[in-house]
Amino acid sequence: MSRDKAQAADKAQAADKAHAPAAPDEEAEETETPRSGGGFGQQMPARKAKNFRASAVRLAGLIRPEMGWMAVVVAFIIVSVVLSVIAPKIMGRAMDIIFAGVIGKQMPAGVTKDQVIAGLRAQGQNNFADMLSAMNLVPGQGIDFNELTFIIAVILVMYSVASLFMWAQGFILNRVVMRVVYGLRREVEEKLNRLPLGYFDTRQRGDLLSRVTNDVDNVQQALQQAFSQLLSSILQVLGIIVMMFIVSWELALIALVALPLSALVTGVIGARSQKLFQAQWRDTGILNGHIEESFSGHELAILFGRREEMVDGFDRKNEELYKASFGAQFVSGMMFPIMNWISYLAYVGIAVVGGLRVAGGQMTLGDATAFIQYSRQFTQPLGQIAGMANMLQSGVASAERVFELLDADEQEPETATSHLPAVTDGHVDFEHVTFSYSEDKPLIEDLSLTAEPGQTVAIVGPTGAGKTTLVNLVMRFYEIQSGRILLDGVDIRDLSRAELRSKVGMVLQDAWLFGGTIYDNIRYGNLDATEEEVMAAAKATYVDRFVRSLPDGYQTVIDEEGTNIAAGEKQLITIARAFVSNPSLLILDEATSSVDTRTELLVQKAMAALRTDRTSFVIAHRLSTIRDADTILVMENGRIVEQGQHGDLLERGGAYHRLYMSQFAGGIDFEAEEAAASAGAAPRT
Repeated sequence: MSRDKAQAADKAQAADKAHAPAAPDEEAEETETPRSGGGFGQQMPARKAKNFRASAVRLAGLIRPEMGWMAVVVAFIIVSVVLSVIAPKIMGRAMDIIFAGVIGKQMPAGVTKDQVIAGLRAQGQNNFADMLSAMNLVPGQGIDFNELTFIIAVILVMYSVASLFMWAQGFILNRVVMRVVYGLRREVEEKLNRLPLGYFDTRQRGDLLSRVTNDVDNVQQALQQAFSQLLSSILQVLGIIVMMFIVSWELALIALVALPLSALVTGVIGARSQKLFQAQWRDTGILNGHIEESFSGHELAILFGRREEMVDGFDRKNEELYKASFGAQFVSGMMFPIMNWISYLAYVGIAVVGGLRVAGGQMTLGDATAFIQYSRQFTQPLGQIAGMANMLQSGVASAERVFELLDADEQEPETATSHLPAVTDGHVDFEHVTFSYSEDKPLIEDLSLTAEPGQTVAIVGPTGAGKTTLVNLVMRFYEIQSGRILLDGVDIRDLSRAELRSKVGMVLQDAWLFGGTIYDNIRYGNLDATEEEVMAAAKATYVDRFVRSLPDGYQTVIDEEGTNIAAGEKQLITIARAFVSNPSLLILDEATSSVDTRTELLVQKAMAALRTDRTSFVIAHRLSTIRDADTILVMENGRIVEQGQHGDLLERGGAYHRLYMSQFAGGIDFEAEEAAASAGAAPRT
């Protein structure tokens, strides 16, 4: 796309003071991280930050104003984890009471525990005697239901309080994160309004939208889930390890043997699956692009007999996606079975050794039961730590991209020292203007021109000549390096951008309409316009002619893509929107290129009626648009090489004549079209 075209597309945002919706594009250097569960239901590989530490510290700085509440969150997590970790140990005590009651009931009453143990040893039952020695039982006495009820009540209270504290920390953290993200979104929005047009010219629109939406959402998700779950999982792992060593350090060592094996499996399979998932989503993007292209170009493919090639291309890309998806799912699916197998190995070892220690009286059955429960709980937080670490890494990477946007150079601050008169004529003067997008590539050098009030100034020239740049400078989308641009004798750099642009009406090649009624789209040019003014603008621009034929008239709702009205009708509405703003200066950048010749003639007649006391800058390639201009400027390499009217420039045989012969000479019968338009044919495209 040429520079003029690209600038015109981006300029539509600023001219209409709104953001046009755009589909996110793929970024060239970075891969977007789809959220887990999207499309195929798996966790996507995390995107890595360029400078993780600095970005993480800055992200933490966003939470600094909420540090008081964050301390409460951490305290609640600690209390919840401590209670939930201690509970199995106390539950083991309940198991000991039940087991001791069952065994004690089977023993004769009236003897002591030591007498029973001595009798067992005398009979050669040393193992049973050792086991009884570790138990707290009374021969002849059954289960102590009072103590058992008390312990069960304590356990229930502990789990209830732990759940309550976990819910409370989630509630507080959610409120804190929402306030932080709310402030971040507001800061991003304010930053976007302070960025110069040059920033948008040098960035992919999809990448910018991704930073504003997806990346901010990813930051929110990381703060909301990763912080709480990561801290909770780490504390659970530490707490479980401590409790396992308290219960039995020998069994704890057996349980910890599984850690290196788990880490090895996670590292090997995780790295392999990450590459396969990246390939899967790359192939998904390729296939989606092919499908979109097939649908959008379906008629063209049929016309040229390329339907079979399109189907074959789909089959090849679908096969590649199948292989990548199968490999990714198969490899990632191996993770849990292998981890479970390792967990079962540790479980078997713990059960065997624990059983021997219980039988030998070295630990109670309750402690063995508690330890088995700890060993089963141990792998869950480990898996959560790995998952949350990926989420946190992705969140910090997204935060880094948002911070890059927030750190971008802003447009020059306002230095308004003057104001335009209440009534402006639209007299524009360029005095020795010099401008370039980069210092090493000069574009406009020492340009001077004058546009008198009411004149129509047409600007023509080859691609890259600086046509759109010229009107960009008038609108102060870019700041000139030297010289002056005067509007009614006032240097535009001494005006506020809002005051300057309020005097300018702009219509671009790409007609942009927002979702809403036709009436609202026209009135968008001047929210203070009365209904009579809106209708007058609609009639003057021939919008009224086709709106009257619609079932809902001016209340017809335009969808987001504007597909329910014709392209020429969309352009007429944008012209009406510019006219209702009652500008002193009109800028039309290829404004009629998307309409048919008959509609174009109607637009020209409307423009002629509204051109009184207004200066018009027209950038166009169609001869029908520029042949009646008061002045035609021919630009090459940022310079005005010819200036004059259509007939005079043709007679000179110079640059304009060459352009005319190469681009403008056509076989259109303008007189016939104008006669048809005057006969009242409704413009439809």
